[in-house]
Amino acid sequence: MTDWKVLAIHYGTAVRPVGELGLEAGDPHDAPGRIEYFVWLIRHGERLILVDTGFSPQEAERRGRTMLIHPVEALRQLGISASSITDVVITHLHYDHAGNLADFPEALFHLQDREMAYGTGRCMCHDRLRRPFAVDAVVDAVRLTFSGRVCFHDGNGEIMEGLTIHLVGGHSRGLQVVRLDDGNDVVVIASDALHFQRFLEHDDVFPLFADYADVLEGYRTLRELSGPSGVLVPGHDPAVLTSFPSLSPDLAFAKVLR
Repeated sequence: MTDWKVLAIHYGTAVRPVGELGLEAGDPHDAPGRIEYFVWLIRHGERLILVDTGFSPQEAERRGRTMLIHPVEALRQLGISASSITDVVITHLHYDHAGNLADFPEALFHLQDREMAYGTGRCMCHDRLRRPFAVDAVVDAVRLTFSGRVCFHDGNGEIMEGLTIHLVGGHSRGLQVVRLDDGNDVVVIASDALHFQRFLEHDDVFPLFADYADVLEGYRTLRELSGPSGVLVPGHDPAVLTSFPSLSPDLAFAKVLR
């Protein structure tokens, strides 16, 4: 269980019409499509970095999503307590990426200035733009800010040597991706800058976005960040479950990315 650098933790799933997912398969109004939900765990030096915190059980019920395992319970089964997480990178404040923030009492949270401004500003007066946000998650982020536990970033930044964040935007105005380069391997956690791998191949776009052009420009950025031999991990692709090995048969929810 010690021979890993980056894990994708599969915590939730849902079946939705492909028209809602931006996928083409027969009649987009009728055909079902599967979307998977992940958080990511990075071990780098003496630090344990969690990328996103998943949706809460309450949001899962409200939105008709299936929580397969609570992210905190998944960590516990990996032998990791929530209090041992040193850093949490919030790629963006959507409900499925920023729930459960209060469950990590010792972590420093990394968030883009633009994302906080977006999730608490005038854009949230519009139903379509606020739909993927959960007010409780946003309020939790504000509470963490007032307690001095949010490190805000204005564009690209460094968490520690070899671990960087990169502002992409598009899907949400302050969406950031995470790049690990330990000198041997490169892993780019795309989160919702790339929902499904096939989007990159055809310049397709998930139908919910803040800026269409920024989504497409983000694909170019992802290619540059991963380079010719790096691992680029999409945020919701079922193929992640078959493309990467499980940590062990008993821990099939944890996929080893590196």
